[in-house]
Amino acid sequence: MSDKQYAYCTLITRASYLAGVIILAHTLRKRGSKHPLIVLYTPSLSADAVRALELEASRSNLLLHRTDILLPRKDLKLLLIAERFADTWTKLRVFQLHEAFPQFDTICYLDADMTVRKPIDQIFTDHPLPGPDWIASNHVCVCNLDGDSWAPADWTKENCAYTPLSHPSALTHPTTSSSSSIPTHQLLNGGMFLFRPSPKLWADMLDFFNTTPLLSDMMFPDQDFLAEFFRDRWLPMGWQYNALKTMRYWHENIWRDDEVVVLHYIVDKPWAKRNTPEGKGGYLGNDGETHSWWWADYEEWVRSRGDGSEVVRLLSPLVNGGADKQKGGAQANGAGRCADEAAEEAKVGGAGDARPLGI
Repeated sequence: MSDKQYAYCTLITRASYLAGVIILAHTLRKRGSKHPLIVLYTPSLSADAVRALELEASRSNLLLHRTDILLPRKDLKLLLIAERFADTWTKLRVFQLHEAFPQFDTICYLDADMTVRKPIDQIFTDHPLPGPDWIASNHVCVCNLDGDSWAPADWTKENCAYTPLSHPSALTHPTTSSSSSIPTHQLLNGGMFLFRPSPKLWADMLDFFNTTPLLSDMMFPDQDFLAEFFRDRWLPMGWQYNALKTMRYWHENIWRDDEVVVLHYIVDKPWAKRNTPEGKGGYLGNDGETHSWWWADYEEWVRSRGDGSEVVRLLSPLVNGGADKQKGGAQANGAGRCADEAAEEAKVGGAGDARPLGI
């Protein structure tokens, strides 16, 4: 039996993603994970959101870790697809976790807008990294079936790494990636990845971050950076470990509901709004089914914590536009401020994404 220690980690910089982090942690425990979830949070996170995480720490096996925002040098002019990506460079701070948590050999990063649908702990032993400076991740979905004008010309269904696959082999034999692959098959999705934190890896990454001129051309900051930094050093994984919700109808060739291990709620977030009475939800109304799964997990979490508990009173103003906040009871101190913060972030893109691709 291996004596290696493992952990998951995620990042939160704003209260509008608090519901995502809490339900991610809840579903990790629900699916039997034995490993902790390290939650990196920045000074921009409100005190009330931090309080909610502190209340959840012992119940959901959280390790809270405050970190600083990571920004590129000021002389760079950046090309971002949306302003909301400006603080996602901070995701790279997870590679610094060896300083605070040296006991963990391998860490699995999970975006805050994910939920775990099946047991996941085998991810650490089933995907050994070829070297200490490697990463394991999924391909970007580049289908662009909605014809977004900002997408590169080669982002097409034909060029997507998931298109040539079929079930069930797609679960264990993803499209390979190397320097000889077509460019779109060399793009990794930064929503989930396995890595081995170390002083050398962080030093090399920080040096590349501070010196490369390529940052100016990166539309999806952390994701494009990781693809470039780990070029020829990333191990593709089965789609089920980062199942984008749009893949349910964009890649019916491989998608199976019962095979999803980690569901990724890209674009608009399920907690922002409940489904319509007709069952429609999400982007263009096509995501009602997957959004209903999130709400089932959320309602289960509320029942487990108790309707009148402090953590539920803190979180409820941040879901469904505040319409679900607890009625008939005193609102927890600061919950109103959290809701106001989330509403303001929604106006500038903090609570939802732009358009669905592989992000």
